[in-house]
This record gives sequence, C-alpha cells and structure tokens, in this order.
Amino acid sequence: MGELTDQLRRELDRYSPGGKLPSSRALVERFRVSPVTVSRALAHLVAEGLVVTRPGAGAFRARPRTTSAPPGDTSWQEVALSADGAADLVPRSVDASGVTVSLAAPPPGVIEFNGGYLHPSLQPERAMSAALARAGRRPGTWGRPPMEGLPELREWFARSIGGAVTAAEVLVSAGGQTALTTALRALAPPGAPVLVESPTYPGMLAIARSAGLRPVPVPVDPDGVKPELLADAFRATGARVFVCQPLFQNPTGAVLAPARRGEVLRIAREAGAFVVEDDFVRRLAHEDAGPLPRPLAADDPDGVVVHVGSLTKATSPSFRVSALAARGPVLERLRAIQVVDTFFVPRPLQEAALELVGSPAWPRHLRSIAAELKTRRDTVTSALALHLPELSLPHVPSGGYHLWLRLPDGTDEGAFTAATLRAGVALTPGRPYFSAEPPAPHVRLSFAAVAGAEEIAEGVRRLRVACDEVLVESVRHGVRDL
Repeated sequence: MGELTDQLRRELDRYSPGGKLPSSRALVERFRVSPVTVSRALAHLVAEGLVVTRPGAGAFRARPRTTSAPPGDTSWQEVALSADGAADLVPRSVDASGVTVSLAAPPPGVIEFNGGYLHPSLQPERAMSAALARAGRRPGTWGRPPMEGLPELREWFARSIGGAVTAAEVLVSAGGQTALTTALRALAPPGAPVLVESPTYPGMLAIARSAGLRPVPVPVDPDGVKPELLADAFRATGARVFVCQPLFQNPTGAVLAPARRGEVLRIAREAGAFVVEDDFVRRLAHEDAGPLPRPLAADDPDGVVVHVGSLTKATSPSFRVSALAARGPVLERLRAIQVVDTFFVPRPLQEAALELVGSPAWPRHLRSIAAELKTRRDTVTSALALHLPELSLPHVPSGGYHLWLRLPDGTDEGAFTAATLRAGVALTPGRPYFSAEPPAPHVRLSFAAVAGAEEIAEGVRRLRVACDEVLVESVRHGVRDL
C-alpha cells in the first residue's frame, strides 16, 4: 500500500489542479492490487491534502491552498493555564511522560523492550474477533447498558475476585487506568497525601498528581510493601489511601508475602484508610507460578479494599474492560464519579468480553501465554546473565511481563537509555517509577512486546553494545576527574 501511495503521489503532477484522477477500478487493474489497497492509498493522499474525493464523482487533485491566514497569537494561554487561585491546590499542568514512554511506538527497527502490552502474536485476536462477531448478533447489543455494567459481566468479575464479593459490589469500568482514576478521585481530596509503593507504576503517580494529590513513597522488597514502614507512613502523613499492586508488582515483580497480607489490611483499618488494590496482571502468571494468592479484596469483610482488575493486559490494548469493586458507602461514590465521567462502558465491548471469557478459547489462551511468558522470561534472564552481568536482577518474577534491572552505581540512567536507543533498543528508564529521589539507577525491560526469542537475543546483543559505550564514557570521565 505504501508503494502505491508513493507512485500516485509522484504522478499527481500529470493532472491540473481540480483534475480528475483515474477511477478506483482503473487503478486496481493498472497496479494489480485490491480495491482496499487503492482506497487506503487515496485516503493517505487525502490526509496529506493532495487529493480530494467527492462521493459519486471520484478523486481529484487538490487545488493549491490560497495564502494561509496568519497564525493566531496563543501566548495568552500561558497566563490562563498557570494562573492558580490562592485556594487552588490542584496543579494546572499534567505530566504524562511516565505513561507515554510505554505507549509510544518506537522508531522502525528498534526492539521494543519498553512495551506494556502483549505482542500481537500473543494476543487472542481470533478469539476476540469471534467474540465481537457473536456479540454483534445478540439482541440489544447496541442499546444502552446498565450504568454499573452488564449483570452477567459483573457476576463474572465477582467470581474472579472470590471471597464474599458479590456482583452488586462490582462496577464495570473502561480499563484499569480509568478505574484507578475514579478510585483516587473518590477517596482523597485535592492536596491530600496518598501512600504509594516505591517504586511504583508511573501511570498511577500521574493520576495522583493530576488530581492534586501528594504521593508519599513506601519502599517494597521482593516480599512486597514493608508493613512497619507502611504504618510509619500512615502515622507521619495522616493519609487515608494506600495504592498497591500485591501481585507481580510493577516494576519489581514482587508478590506480597502471606504474612504481610493481613498486616497491610490491619494497618490500613487502624488508620481509617482505604487500600486501592491494582490487580493488573493476575491473568499473566507464568507457567511455573504455582497457586496464586487471592486478591486482598477476597479477604476483606470490612470494605478496606477498593479492587481494580482488568482484562486488558491479557488481551489487547484496545480491549479496555475492567472491574472496580468495593463494599459499603464508598461504592456509591465510585459509581457516581464513573457515571459523571464516562456514563458507561460501551455495551458491544461488554458483550464481547462476556463472549470471550465464556468461550473455550479463553482458558486455552491463558495457558498459552503462561507458557510463552515463562519461556521469554527464562530466555532474557539467561541472556542477561551471560552477556550483561553488570546489570543486577535482584528478583526474577513468576508473573507479569517485565524485569527490574539495577544499573551499576554511578551510571547515568538517562545516558544509558539514550545509548540503548542509539543501539536500536527501547528501554524504560527507572526514574519515573519513583515519587521521590531514587536510591539507585534502574531500567525496566519488558519481554512481552517483542516478537520472540530471536528478537530477545538480538536485543540483548544491542544492549551489550550500549553498555560498553556507557562504561567506556564513564571511564573517560573518571580519568578526567583524576
């Protein structure tokens, strides 16, 4: 399709402005391509302003634009966007850089070790397409759904959480990020502190800061958050919210130890605080993970936990269906905020989710990605140990899709990630994962968004090149300092 677009672009000079181009049928016959390819090529030229189309008449070379109007003066907006009132505690700017680093597609040829979603080859595309097709044939699919979500889907999420959670305590939300945003808006007023794991998911830090909240870090180790430090943080700040990822934490991969689970809930309950449980990768456990601990919400009769669970990570970035579960009066506040913000999750997507998780393809898909993610994890950890022993990997997770690597002390994290990009590998820098000064330089390496073992091996080879470049530069600086 790109070649056809380039060819048509070169031939536009044959036609006078406003002149009619050959018909789509003529282009199909001449270039021996499909009508879809022709349609897409013309659409590209329309988007570039080189061609205009008229329904029923055909495609025409666009007339040259007349002298464009002088650009407006938008400098006044700098004052309007930054003018905070004396009582306005909400920051007027929003920093999305920590989120976009894992959402932006890398340049062509760059190996995507920074991706936050499954590679297309791992996504259940056929099963999702079949589910969407079946959903489209259901009576009422295009009607308005209940604002809380389809009852059958709420019931499925409640069973997935387990314990005494009921469908009545579940809201269907449009992806985990949206659910987390709703939860933080419901639980903390602007200007309030919110306790977060350190390090933690940058998207959550961005949510908190954009809502005017003050993230306060609580360190984690391979067994999850440290209860004694959590208790200290509640006492020191008076916070009423703690956000955590108890299962395969992002970025460390830690799992909250059994002995700490009850402690975390007890400490939060005594502080009169909520625990927001981001259970984002429960369905990405590796083949060797063994039995998984239940969500914290399953062992919480007192309504301390606000649970967020999502289907997105195990399916596709565009399959944005999640659950927001809570018990007690807070559920009505969550519901009200969600209705005001989004009305409801589109019914066709909810129906497709029901079709997908109820199909035989769903457990097969989960078994397949469990095996594949384990293979990829083992491949990349072995390659790193062999070729990059300088990068420390203190914890090898049994779930999720990433590794948390510590760089040698004194390494310039920004210089390292820039060097890896020059070598053809995109990594996620560690700094955005900390709400305060990081204790050491880190990078996060994702092994889910790459094509497979060959690309992993090539990516590690390129990382070796980048590491050599940075280490040599560090030695040079050391010599100069002497």
